[in-house]
Amino acid sequence: MITTHPVGKTFFGRVFLAGLAASLILMPASRTAHAARLHTFAALPQSPQTQAEADEARREREEEERERQREREEEKREREQEKRDREQERLDRLQELYDDGREALDDDQYDKAEQKFSALAQMNGPQTDAALYWKAYAENKLGKKAAALATIAEVKSKYAQSRWKKDAEALELEVKQSSGQKPNPDAEPDKDLKALALQSLLNSDPSRAMPIVEKILNGPESPKYKSKVLFLAAQTGSAQGMELLAKTAKGQGNPELQRKAIEYLGMFGGERAHKALKEVYDSTNDESVKRAIIRSHLLSGDKTSLLAEAKNEKSEALRKEAIRTLGLTGGTSELEQLYQAESSIDVKREILQAFFLSGDSKRMEQAALNEKNIDLRRSAIRNLGLMGHSDLLQSIYAKESDYSLKEEVLNAYFISGNAKGLVAIAKSEKDAGLKKKAVEKLSLMGSKEGNDYLMELLEK
Repeated sequence: MITTHPVGKTFFGRVFLAGLAASLILMPASRTAHAARLHTFAALPQSPQTQAEADEARREREEEERERQREREEEKREREQEKRDREQERLDRLQELYDDGREALDDDQYDKAEQKFSALAQMNGPQTDAALYWKAYAENKLGKKAAALATIAEVKSKYAQSRWKKDAEALELEVKQSSGQKPNPDAEPDKDLKALALQSLLNSDPSRAMPIVEKILNGPESPKYKSKVLFLAAQTGSAQGMELLAKTAKGQGNPELQRKAIEYLGMFGGERAHKALKEVYDSTNDESVKRAIIRSHLLSGDKTSLLAEAKNEKSEALRKEAIRTLGLTGGTSELEQLYQAESSIDVKREILQAFFLSGDSKRMEQAALNEKNIDLRRSAIRNLGLMGHSDLLQSIYAKESDYSLKEEVLNAYFISGNAKGLVAIAKSEKDAGLKKKAVEKLSLMGSKEGNDYLMELLEK
């Protein structure tokens, strides 16, 4: 009978267990050694070709990330600019409606005036009280007495502190007194005759005429008639006339008359008006009044006042208004002073735009080549495209190494319709991305030069 012994009690069992234990002890070490060998292998220098490829891939990833970052920043700037542009467009639209309505009143087109001022009132802008007054004025001229009284009531209830309230009350009295009478808006012979007589007296004897003018301006007549009388006084160019304009420009009465007085000072005041307008500008916080003064400087060509307002005004919107007006007056030396002293990128961009308005391509070229801020250089390049300076753009593209600026040159060629410049770049450019962008723009232009080049590409 054979007896079976447990493993470990025999010689062979002991040998088996000893080997198993040794293998278990050595296994972790061998794994560690294997991992170390892999690490050492990974750390070995790669071949030059492999290293170059890795470096190139890294550079491409970094460039792509920089490009995405530039695009994100550009999109953010564009959104902010679009927001500002929309607000400015809204304000411009409000002013346009007001001016159109006043022009319609001057032409006795009361239906049109009513429509313009009604639209303006519905937009709830800063001129709503004025719009309601003029709407009521037009309604009265059209014989819509009840509608006019309702509109006047709206002025009195919603704008109790408005400077239009006094005129609205005077108009209300006129409407009530004329109720039941057949409207005849074209028949105002007495006022026309009085205006002719007043004009003659202003030309021959201003000292006698001015008290009459002041009495009319302070009386219950409509702002439309008062504006006409104020214009007659301004035309004389007399010291009394300028004094009256300056007094009215300070805003003692109706806002419409104040705006007209500011305008007439710019038209007829010359050097004498500069001091008066500065006093009004420095004494008011009303942006609409300040904006009217800035625009009056355009009529008089007063670059000195515009420079002071562009430097010292706290409102960025008004500063930009003064800067743009400097450009329209050709104030390039004043704009240069501002540009050198300015720290805000947004304001400097506005100054570049003013250089564009003045037609100063030399200053634009300097900014495109030497400005440290990339965004400002892009703005300058874009303006050069709008100004049609292809030779300058070609020179900038050849010297430039920044990808985004080269791309802006392509955009400048595109907006200026310069297919020839784009074709030249597409043919010579070695960067595949820029070449593709040039071809994309050519495909949108539909020009003969561009289409001929596109055909060349298709035939290759």
